[in-house]
Amino acid sequence: MAEVVLFHHAQGLTPGVETFAAELRRAGHTVHVPDLYEGHVFETLEEGIAYASRTGFSAIAERGVTAADRLGGGLVYAGFSLGVVPAQRLAQTREDAEGALLFHSCLPVTEFGEAWPTGLPVQVHGMDGDPFFAGDGDLDAAKELTTGTEGAELFVYSGDQHLFADSSLPSYVPAAADLLLRRAVEFLDGLG
Repeated sequence: MAEVVLFHHAQGLTPGVETFAAELRRAGHTVHVPDLYEGHVFETLEEGIAYASRTGFSAIAERGVTAADRLGGGLVYAGFSLGVVPAQRLAQTREDAEGALLFHSCLPVTEFGEAWPTGLPVQVHGMDGDPFFAGDGDLDAAKELTTGTEGAELFVYSGDQHLFADSSLPSYVPAAADLLLRRAVEFLDGLG
């Protein structure tokens, strides 16, 4: 089974992120969920983004890298939205990365190198009407990453919610979240 490090989104380590990690564990995988916000959890996305901005987005990403360093190698790097930054960075720069799961966000591959690592499996998930994913260029970056990349999959769900897979938030969309979880588990099962 896979060993995963799962990075939370801008609202912090919410009960919904913990629930998602628990579902992956229930499927037989080892999942680590570092708290990049040092205990802070926010009611709204705007409050969480403001906290990350005050703290420094690069400082938040470095916390993710440090957390992964403590775990060793051979990991699948996963992230929700803001958590995609350390997840994608680690997946693209660690030779021993096993895969990547990018939820609600995707950065241009050139952010962390010239190309996606050959043979490294990746899934990207987001909604077609999400103003962040579809409107801020993440969907375009995901299409660029997955087009012609072996082992890369892009799943686009119908809807306009950003953090639709977090069951503790008002943006939660159960049907889409269940499908995302099922696809993520299948991805992880296929790595072993």
